[in-house]
Amino acid sequence: MSEADPLVPDNKVSSFSSIPTGPIRTSTPITSGNVNPKIANPLPMAQANKTSKIAQSPKIGLQRTSRTSQKLKLLPEDPTLEEIVGDNSTNGVYSQVKKIKDTLARKDAEILGKLHRDLLPRVTAYCTCGSYKMKELVRWLKDRKRIHNTSPKLFDECLYTPFVYKDWRSDNHGDGSNNNGEADNRLIRLADEGGEIDIGKRNDVFIFEYGVIVMWGYNTKEEVAFLDDLAKFESEKLSGEDVQVEEFNYYITQSYQPRIYNDFITLRDDSNYMLKLSISHALAQSVKISLFEELVDNTIEDTQDIPQQIALTGKVEMTRDEIMKLIGELFILRININLHGSVLDSPELMWAEPHLEPIYQATRGYLDINQRVELLNQRLEVISDLLQMLKEQLGHSHEENLEFVVVVLVGVEVLVSIVTILLDVFSY
Repeated sequence: MSEADPLVPDNKVSSFSSIPTGPIRTSTPITSGNVNPKIANPLPMAQANKTSKIAQSPKIGLQRTSRTSQKLKLLPEDPTLEEIVGDNSTNGVYSQVKKIKDTLARKDAEILGKLHRDLLPRVTAYCTCGSYKMKELVRWLKDRKRIHNTSPKLFDECLYTPFVYKDWRSDNHGDGSNNNGEADNRLIRLADEGGEIDIGKRNDVFIFEYGVIVMWGYNTKEEVAFLDDLAKFESEKLSGEDVQVEEFNYYITQSYQPRIYNDFITLRDDSNYMLKLSISHALAQSVKISLFEELVDNTIEDTQDIPQQIALTGKVEMTRDEIMKLIGELFILRININLHGSVLDSPELMWAEPHLEPIYQATRGYLDINQRVELLNQRLEVISDLLQMLKEQLGHSHEENLEFVVVVLVGVEVLVSIVTILLDVFSY
């Protein structure tokens, strides 16, 4: 395995039409094939369409702070240095471009914006299912070595491979609508005003067993094609409305220190797939957490009327069957999150390759993973409280039914006794 730079920190073309770009990325519906809604959402949902598509107006869900603010995370080159420019506190999040001391880096940070997202290579993470069939996927990739230059390598729960669409290389940036000459000129102007920027030549794929794929250097057409090819290896496929997407851009430069700023990833070496692997691990965890966040948020929203019913009426206006179904759905949600909880921890690769740990931790910090996991656990506690309340309500209902049966039996016994006494009296 090639070693990464010693950097330290501070989840065929179809009818996909476009993949949204920009600094704010939310859950983006993608729908294809048969869907198992249990992992997608334990609450009832409509069956997903069979036609692949990406919605024009994605939902706005829970967001990490770096989606809505200019957040900076440096990746220092000195392995003994641990530097975080712009911590996770409220005071250090906004307008952090002012804290970039390097002149070239600051110029690039000020220049890079939405316009350049269409010109620079993409880094996109998709959470499309509960898990991938890794053994079958490895065989499939090996069979495509001649066509797509694949060379699959398995790292615990992650499968890495280059994957090149040779016939599409002339359409290498954006969605294919950009003029190549104009794009080159814009990049030249950017390099003249700031650092020397290389847009990279590699196309790397990182497929994670827990249902997430991270793609480096692909345009939207190629991403769509690869996702369609990957669909047959998905287990517990998500419905289109539950598929999560994280979008970044990256470029290569020797002019200044590697960093992540405003969702632009700066690297020194495009060929070092181990460095990309460490960053991809954090991106994959982030997009998987986004799925958990949305499921928990939807569940709380769908059940928020129940406490209000109890406050107003003193009981839940639901039948026993409805309560049992809701308890089952809440259990499914908790089981899904707990079973996938291991993806939120540091991957085993970081123990085997300790030089990758700082890069991974820096990316986790940029994505607010620790804070989001803490918030997710708090929301799970709310669901647990609701689950306990429903159990108690079910127990009270059962006790009330038993009391009613006892009262009826006592009444029948009294009535029988009265009838018996009357018969005895009139018999004399």
